[in-house]
Amino acid sequence: MSRILLTLLLTALFFFSQYDFSTAQVSQPESYQNGVVTSGDRYASEAGLEILQKGGNAIDAAVAVQFALAVTLPRAGNIGGGGFMVLHTDAGEINTLDFREKAPTRATRNMYLDEDGEFISDKSKVGGLASGVPGTVDGMITALERYGTLALEIVMEPAIRLAEEGYTLTHSHARSLNSAADRLREFDGSKEVFIKTDGSSWKDGDLFIQKDLAETLKRIATMGRRGFYSGLTGRLIVEEMNRVGGIITLRDLRDYKSVWREPIKAEFYDYELYMMPPPSSGGVVMKQVLKMLSDVNIGEYSFNSADYVHRLAEALRRSFADRNYWLGDPDFFDIPLTELLDENYLSDRISDFNPTLASSSDSISHGQVNSVMESNETTHFNVADSYGNVVAVNTTLNGSFGSFVTVTGAGFLLNNEMDDFSAKPGEPNMFGLIGAEANSIEPGKRMLSSMSPTIALKNGNPAFAGGGAGGPRIITAVLQNFLNMALFEMNATQAIAAPRMHHQWLPDRLFVEGLYFSADTVEKLESYGHQVQRIGNIALTHMIMIDENGAMNGASDSRGNGYVAGY
Repeated sequence: MSRILLTLLLTALFFFSQYDFSTAQVSQPESYQNGVVTSGDRYASEAGLEILQKGGNAIDAAVAVQFALAVTLPRAGNIGGGGFMVLHTDAGEINTLDFREKAPTRATRNMYLDEDGEFISDKSKVGGLASGVPGTVDGMITALERYGTLALEIVMEPAIRLAEEGYTLTHSHARSLNSAADRLREFDGSKEVFIKTDGSSWKDGDLFIQKDLAETLKRIATMGRRGFYSGLTGRLIVEEMNRVGGIITLRDLRDYKSVWREPIKAEFYDYELYMMPPPSSGGVVMKQVLKMLSDVNIGEYSFNSADYVHRLAEALRRSFADRNYWLGDPDFFDIPLTELLDENYLSDRISDFNPTLASSSDSISHGQVNSVMESNETTHFNVADSYGNVVAVNTTLNGSFGSFVTVTGAGFLLNNEMDDFSAKPGEPNMFGLIGAEANSIEPGKRMLSSMSPTIALKNGNPAFAGGGAGGPRIITAVLQNFLNMALFEMNATQAIAAPRMHHQWLPDRLFVEGLYFSADTVEKLESYGHQVQRIGNIALTHMIMIDENGAMNGASDSRGNGYVAGY
């Protein structure tokens, strides 16, 4: 490395580490009065905007975005996966929809263990056996039927057009497809869709057409859920399962139903937050952490100072210990939710906090209550309209490109969500998360998730909608985006650009985004006993902020390639 290049690098490192994001004059996000969409892809955001401009509401637009992402962001956007939705209606109703995948009826507790009881991790990540029963299509139709205003055929028009006529690949699109090419070639259906016939790499400017996917989307648009969970598409899914060793059956598909659930509500300063309950872990962790942060007077400390990060890390450490032991599918496991969210319980959890000494995760276990006893390639989007409807949706295939299995003749990828179960309690999944009995594999059960779509109100009106991609880091990133707004009065662009940290109990590491934390801050954290590890990006997030006059500001993470569309 030349001396000049080294000097420039060191200068950049110093600049970023000293940058005060809480007061920085970051460009003010554009304000919109009629509607705004933030998502991980420009084509998808524009699809949502198109539906808003046709007179649709935020729910109509959200469904359009979801189906468009299945076309233009195949590594994460999907119809072969699942997710969660949090929404606020113009009538003030707040609801959450669980369209998480489910274990097939032929799934067994030890399906990923060898004869000696050892975990075979690849079986839960790659190939047909890795896939749960998809929930996305049922979830979108369920939400549209209850809260939408436009017909399914209309909101799916942009996605069908993008698949049938194709779209021009950006550098990011091409790089994503090329990076997964070796795995995708292993499966004939994926090779047919995602690998060029001459074997060459995709490049910026190529036209990407998906005829089979277009036909699948047309069947859904005209037949509703029957166009996916039965009929031709259902048969094609089962035929693919038989080819690649999967276990999803037609009965699994026909029996799938998404579930409306009561949101988790938390209060912090002047805000009311509404979040997903289990099988999402995001709402529980965020509510627990916010209460513990209040107990340690988090508002007294400056943004990302060592003492601020120390308190956040210690609260996260304790909450993730609870998450990994107590949380799972509430339809299968009696989760002591009331006790886990009790203020006295949470005060007790943080009562041993030491302001100058980090706890050891070996000494922090799950809390004791009276009980019967995520690649980073998730994607998130938000939509807000002028009527007061706000939607936050997290959706995923789990790992990038899911199981790498594309349904031959139908043109879409299947998830590898089975890896989110505790295949062997005590063994880490692809995100390093350690699970317990609450999240063990059972037929028909939904796997635990870290997806954290969140809506916050101020004075009874929507003020924040957010979520992200990045496995368990989603929770900490969404939490920090909210805190940046609530504690430090950052605008949407500042809040989402600000540097992040992450702690998930195990492994016992305090992760910080490498360029942005000063040597002094890291040294002080290490003097407290934290094992600090500098890494790259911590999650990719999208958010909407709405001011007291109803002006909507959107922001998509500069760490990725998201896009804000509004009018």
